[in-house]
Amino acid sequence: MQKRLLPLILFLYFIISTTLVKAEKVYDFNSTCVAAYKEILCLKIANGEALIAKARKQNPDNVIPDFLEGYTHFFTLFFNEDAAEYAKRKPRFEEILSNLSQADANTPLALYCKSVVHLQKAVVAIKFNEKFSAAWDLRKASQLIKENKKKYPNFSPNAIIYGPIQVAAGIIPDGYKWLASIFGIKGSIKAGMQSIRGFVSSKDYWGKLMYEEAVFYYCYLSFYAENKQDEVMQFVQSQQLDVVNNHLFAYLASNLAINSKRNEYAKQVLAKRNNNAAFLQSPVWNFEQGYTHLHRLEFKEAIEQFEIFIQQFRGNFYVKDIYQKISWCYYLLGNKQYAEQYRKLAITKGNAASDADKKAFKEAKAGIWPNTILLKARLLNDGGYSKEALAMLHGKSNKDFEPVEQQLEFVYRVARIYDDLQKTDEALNYYWQAFEIGKNRPEYFAARAALQAGLIYEKKGEKDKAIEAFKKCLSLEDHDFKDSLDQRAKSGIARCNGL
Repeated sequence: MQKRLLPLILFLYFIISTTLVKAEKVYDFNSTCVAAYKEILCLKIANGEALIAKARKQNPDNVIPDFLEGYTHFFTLFFNEDAAEYAKRKPRFEEILSNLSQADANTPLALYCKSVVHLQKAVVAIKFNEKFSAAWDLRKASQLIKENKKKYPNFSPNAIIYGPIQVAAGIIPDGYKWLASIFGIKGSIKAGMQSIRGFVSSKDYWGKLMYEEAVFYYCYLSFYAENKQDEVMQFVQSQQLDVVNNHLFAYLASNLAINSKRNEYAKQVLAKRNNNAAFLQSPVWNFEQGYTHLHRLEFKEAIEQFEIFIQQFRGNFYVKDIYQKISWCYYLLGNKQYAEQYRKLAITKGNAASDADKKAFKEAKAGIWPNTILLKARLLNDGGYSKEALAMLHGKSNKDFEPVEQQLEFVYRVARIYDDLQKTDEALNYYWQAFEIGKNRPEYFAARAALQAGLIYEKKGEKDKAIEAFKKCLSLEDHDFKDSLDQRAKSGIARCNGL
């Protein structure tokens, strides 16, 4: 009898003991997770969250839903900058990292996912002016992806993180030297761009799955680090990126269009964007629309959109800049009382972390109004309406403007307009005039003139002249937009040297 009971007892012990052993957490990018990832990358955050909940029910030990949750926090905080939301969501990043650390480490997804979360955490921290926290997370992200690349050199998604970090490490401006020693990766625009460009064009499983995310990084890096504005905008259209039903692409296309003087295309993208409530609601769209009206000199419409942005936005970035733009609109409409009112708000509201906000704050404090003709010409030219801008300045010379800063701006504006009209000889002539007039002044015109001259020489293949011009840009101190202009000048030198 005992002999017959022994196997039964052992069998029952095995059943009981195995049920008490906790299953190991795993990285399983299953079909539900893929669907959630795709929804989130379209900025359909609520849909993505619902699918994440479904994936957790399907397998509570799968940590990919935790990884994807990080994206929902990142995009919500990045676009809306709500401090109250940040206080609630910030702890979840650490909890997500803790959960990821409990899963199977013998997969290339382990270090990759943690690197992505650290990077997201860092970018959001910068938005909320937590520089030291951001620095630590940037360093951690770079260390993890570097280790993953060493352990799993054939894991193609490494390029999505490693490539951009390589580029960023190669173009850090002097104003952000606190970041310089953080990455632990040798900076190289050329190598970094080759890396992410290779991933974008890859046809493997991961290349198809993560295409949207990679394209977003690739376009921004190529646009700014490589200065390939025309190529990027052609890529957006030739690849038929869905700028209607994918709000990440809609933001990408409209934002880069505005920054490359393609105002009409930006207006088209914003007008056709799917306004379904399933998408992340953000005042960033009013911000973009305001600029498209401003560049058409549609001041009342611009004010309306900028006001909505100010009322709904909970962050501090670009707040001073927008108050300045509203002030300009009222000024150009002839309403000096409201213009003064909003200029005062540019002093007291928001912060001066970005170059645009610094400039707005400085101009508001100075209390000097711009010349109306030069301002209108600038706004038109910024929108890509170069012929209209040139007509605004027709028959004028720098002798028609006083004081010297207006003479400097006139020369610079003419140079930019000729540059955009592909009249490079005339543009170079005016750029170097602007440099000589402004090289000892605090305005940014001389530095930007040298940068633009360098870009012309680079495009013509005259790399020695281009490097000389970029160095002249870097040599100027204590001017507006120094961080961003230095970054672009350093990028230009690196490109010319093949780095």
